[in-house]
Amino acid sequence: MENAVLYLFTCVLAGVIVFLSLPLLKRFAAPRLLDKPNALKKHEAPVPAIGGCAIFCATVITLAAVRFTTHFPTGTLHNLRGILLGGTLLFCLGLLDDLHKPKGLPMKLKLCVQALAAASLIYYGVTIQIVHNPWVVYPFTFLWLVGLTNAFNLLDIQDGLCVSQAVICTVGLVFITLPSEFIYVNFAALALLGACLAFWPHNHAKQKIFLGDSGSTFLGFMLAALSMGAGYSEHVSSGFLAPFFILAVALFDTLFVMLARLLKHKNPLKGSDDHIALRLQRAGWSKRRVLLVFCAAGLGCNALGFVITKCTLPAAVFLFAAAGLFFTWAAWRLLKCK
Repeated sequence: MENAVLYLFTCVLAGVIVFLSLPLLKRFAAPRLLDKPNALKKHEAPVPAIGGCAIFCATVITLAAVRFTTHFPTGTLHNLRGILLGGTLLFCLGLLDDLHKPKGLPMKLKLCVQALAAASLIYYGVTIQIVHNPWVVYPFTFLWLVGLTNAFNLLDIQDGLCVSQAVICTVGLVFITLPSEFIYVNFAALALLGACLAFWPHNHAKQKIFLGDSGSTFLGFMLAALSMGAGYSEHVSSGFLAPFFILAVALFDTLFVMLARLLKHKNPLKGSDDHIALRLQRAGWSKRRVLLVFCAAGLGCNALGFVITKCTLPAAVFLFAAAGLFFTWAAWRLLKCK
């Protein structure tokens, strides 16, 4: 089959698997995977946190099916194994955390498993490609993976926020990588896209379903890993800035929450109500408005990420600086929202 048909097949198959698996998961797994209301999540009754299970199964099964219907170059297949191994570790960690709610697993254990997942990815050759000095590459790769894994977990504080950003980021990755045929990034991103699109309506339905930590951490790790697998600088040297724009909303949300906690002399790794979405809701914004603004910001940042891979270095530096000023202003305004 032509690649275009395979790409469509990948996206649709992942969506179909999520659609078919959710009723089974609701029947057999939901009673043990319930997200109960707490100080941060104020839903009225316990909600099944099985979305991550459906997305993980859909992604793995779809990529396995694609593997037997197309030819993956040996090198890219090696990379994909590393991504799936790390993603599986993070999914299992999140699943265990969901099963031990409301207390959850110790933070030290989580960080150790996240470090192991990052190490497995590095072992399989997926690293940040800005420089080639391993003393620089490995620490930055670790920080990028662990940081974004937790960023998407933090973002899952309101219906639709995490999964909508995952959809937007996968679309951004596909638009940037398709012309260059980074085949494992294309297929993995499209599998995630199809799975997230199929799940998203369930995150807003009357009988809603949550991603759970298994879903948010899996998505964060996969997107962080895939963002390192594309040749952003093939055409212009400034292309290495593109991943910062593609994943800008999740990065900004996490950095803001950590800053807000530090300003209150709180542990930045401990839970609190300093999330941007919660601040905006306390300021009178509806959840729908918050979601729309997050989506608009994600789409805008991903559009800039695409532009970065095409424009000159001075223009890229200007865009990066302008975005930095905008996010600084946004953080200043948000800190005023108590």
